[in-house]
Amino acid sequence: MTKDCTNGGCECTPNTSVKCTVNNCAHHCQDNQFCGLNTITVGTHEANPTECKCTDCESFKLK
Repeated sequence: MTKDCTNGGCECTPNTSVKCTVNNCAHHCQDNQFCGLNTITVGTHEANPTECKCTDCESFKLK
């Protein structure tokens, strides 16, 4: 398992299969645009999602 990214720097191993641009997530690898988690959970806040903006990364953790 990878380490969490903390203190504004990246202490994680980027998962090059999971691109991410959410810099204020604790799992974001700050030196590049990847997530440090091995897997993520994607969900929705809509009953019937029809657009990308209807989906959410449920693995998000605020720094």
